[in-house]
Amino acid sequence: MRIYLDNAASTPIREEVIEAMTGVMRDLHGNPSSIHAHGRKARAKIEESRKKIAGYLNASIGEIFFTSGGTESSNMAIKGAVRDLGVQRFITTKLEHPCVSNSLAAAEKMGASLEYLDVDDLGRPDYEQLEKKLQENEGVKTLVTLMHANNEIGTLSDMARISQLCEKYGAYYHSDTVQTMAHLPIDVSKTKIHFLSGGAHKFHGPKGCGFIYINSETQIKPMMDGGSQERNMRGGTENIYGIVGMAKAMELACENMEEYRQHMERLRDYLKENLMARFEDIQFIGDQESYLYTFLNVSFPPSEKSEMLLLLLDIAGISASGGSACSSGVEGGSHVLNAIGADPARKSIRFSFSHFTTKGEIDFVLEKLAEIVKIKEAVIA
Repeated sequence: MRIYLDNAASTPIREEVIEAMTGVMRDLHGNPSSIHAHGRKARAKIEESRKKIAGYLNASIGEIFFTSGGTESSNMAIKGAVRDLGVQRFITTKLEHPCVSNSLAAAEKMGASLEYLDVDDLGRPDYEQLEKKLQENEGVKTLVTLMHANNEIGTLSDMARISQLCEKYGAYYHSDTVQTMAHLPIDVSKTKIHFLSGGAHKFHGPKGCGFIYINSETQIKPMMDGGSQERNMRGGTENIYGIVGMAKAMELACENMEEYRQHMERLRDYLKENLMARFEDIQFIGDQESYLYTFLNVSFPPSEKSEMLLLLLDIAGISASGGSACSSGVEGGSHVLNAIGADPARKSIRFSFSHFTTKGEIDFVLEKLAEIVKIKEAVIA
């Protein structure tokens, strides 16, 4: 038996999505830029997908641009903000995904300054400090970049509050929404944001396909030059079947969002309650009041097996994560856990769910953990 609990890293592609993609591979071989019938048919599929994705965000179709994923989208927003919008200052935290933090490092080399907000031990940014920083040097063009949900601990940022502060002080707002896209409702007509991103493989779509939302009031130039694709914003022949697959995956996720949320919440609560009841000194990382329901970050006490816990789970047939999949193999531990002051002697495991996850699979995880981790004496008795 093999259990997959690393959906925050990537999700399995749904059968309906595979069917939609293979239909395009089989039937739509025309280049979307060609003016003949085959090309027009391919172009229509792309625009149909754009309209669908824009609809779920309450965005205009002219504000959605297809990319290779969240990493490209964040690079596009951050570097474009310096080059084309004259942004001189970025306000962020040390909890951001590497696609943001490394893009910010590049922006710094382009002449922009970086300012970091304090975060508490739950990973929440200091919103009062954000307002003070926005008040300071108010004339300096600023972009605030704060992820919607942290990809390691699940703590949510208050998107509405950040948006209001940015609007009040004339700052741009970018949010890495890769983890929350199609899992939480996002309405850009109610919450003003200048840039946000989505990656299809986080909501049961294909890898290598994503999009960026760019507010129509915000104009940046292409990061990648070429032809006139994506309304001159991204050169290169479009990934038609990836785009169609992403739109189908988003449709299924958004149309069933509440049902899936309730299912994953029940599994998360069941795992959490049983871990507390059965095992000694279990802690949970991140905000347990305002969190992304798709995963639970569990902190296990130090033991002779703690450093090998992730490997032992893998051997037992359980795929989970010790942090961001994008940081695998990097020495020095999790930058997120370091930033919130987590005890480095404890081992943190991120269990992340999908609507395919079952209670039986959670029971299997608990059973295997009982073979590895110290059980409470009351439970043994």
